[in-house]
Formats: sequence, structure tokens, C-alpha cells
Amino acid sequence: MTRLLIAIFAWAVLIFLVAPLVVIFPLSFSSGNILTLPVPGYSLQWYQDFFFDGRWLSAMKNSFVVGIATMIIATVLGTAAAYGINLSEFRGKKLVLAALSLPMVVPLIVTAASMFLAFSLVGLANSLTGLVIAHTIIAAPYVVITVLASLRTFDPNLMRGALSLGAPPLTAFREVVLPIIMPGVASGAIFAFATSFDELVIAIFITGPGEFTLPRQMFAGLREFLSPTITAAAVIMIVLSFILLFISETIRRRGERLTAARINR
Repeated sequence: MTRLLIAIFAWAVLIFLVAPLVVIFPLSFSSGNILTLPVPGYSLQWYQDFFFDGRWLSAMKNSFVVGIATMIIATVLGTAAAYGINLSEFRGKKLVLAALSLPMVVPLIVTAASMFLAFSLVGLANSLTGLVIAHTIIAAPYVVITVLASLRTFDPNLMRGALSLGAPPLTAFREVVLPIIMPGVASGAIFAFATSFDELVIAIFITGPGEFTLPRQMFAGLREFLSPTITAAAVIMIVLSFILLFISETIRRRGERLTAARINR
């Protein structure tokens, strides 16, 4: 009886969380010009409007450019930071970790306002370059955390052995350390891309009027006129999120299998 109640409660919570996402799908295929349920009919007109409208295509392009650039920079910096922290023992190590995690806990509106003031002084405001730097700041902590989790299963003696055999530090890291912690690095990269691709508040502060990202274009559409094209954009973002989650879970399970295989050896 207890298990049945737990199962019912779990399904009820799941439906409560997923229902708003499910409603978007029929709305995105509506043949009407306003958002109403039930839909008057079904059509692909709003997806056609999304893929043939220059504003939406430009916004999607900017989101991918910024997301990929953020993912690369945040992954490199976050992996290096996690590896250095894991190997080092020093006073204030927990304080450093707390400082690196601040972008995850500080309200985005506070972060965005601070970045806008700082970037305005150095000419990075109203630019995609500034947005990439800003997104890297908030995305790097996710990489640090996932890579640190992977490094817990890494034996430092392997790195020392490679160095003792004459391998340069960078080569030893690339050939010995990186393959072992790759699941954590890949997961961190996915989280960094997702964080950048879905971010709105900082984009409003940092980007200029001609450099909209997809979330900012959706926000502008909500303010100017409630077009059903927004629902098509929302469905595309939801599907992309599910794909990223599937890739992340696949990488995690593969990493667990590889770790178990090494232990069994």
C-alpha cells in the first residue's frame, strides 16, 4: 500500500511538472492565429514562419554561436580549474570552490546588472563577445563540478607515472588523464551549452538591439505581440533540451561502465 501511494504521488508530481510542456506541442501546430485550447485545427504554418523569418533564424544562429563558444571556453577553463583544485592542497581551498560556485547561486538579475556596468567600462556591452564572456562566467562552475566528480575516481599515480617516463605535462594530461575524466568533461560541456542557450536575463542586459538570441527573441515576441510562432520556438528548445539530456545520460552511463571495467581489471 505504501509503495502504491508513493508511486501515485510520484506520477502526480511528474504530470504536474510536465503538463505545461506538453500543452505547448498542440499549440505549436495550431491553424489559428491566437493561442487557444482546444486548437481549431492543425497546421505547420508557425514552424514555417519560424524557419523562414529572418529574425527567428538570426536569433537561433546567435544562440548557437554564443552557446558553442561558451561551451568551448567554459569547458577548457573549468576542466583546468577542476584539475588544479583536485591536485592541490592549500588553505582556503573550500573558499575558492565557494567563489567559483557563486554564479550558480547569485540571482541572475544581480549578476546581469553587475556585468553590464563592468562591461560598459571596457566596451564589451552590446556585443556577442561580451555575451560569450558573461555566459562563460555562469557556465564554468557547472564544468568545474562535473569534472571534480570525475576526478574522484582518478588515481594521481597514473599522471606521476607518465611524467616519470618522460612525457610532457600536457601530453600526459591529454593521453592519461583526459580519457578517464572525459565523461565528466563532456557532461560539463553539455551543461555549459544548455546554460548559455537557454539564458535570457544576461542577454537582455549585454546584447544590443540587433543581436537577439532565441530566448530574447521569444521574450520580445511576448511583449510586442503574442504570435503562435513563439510556441514553435519553445517546442524546438524543449526537443533540444531532451536531446542534450539524453546525450548527457548516455555519456554518464558509458563512463560508469568504463569505470567498473577498470576496477574489475
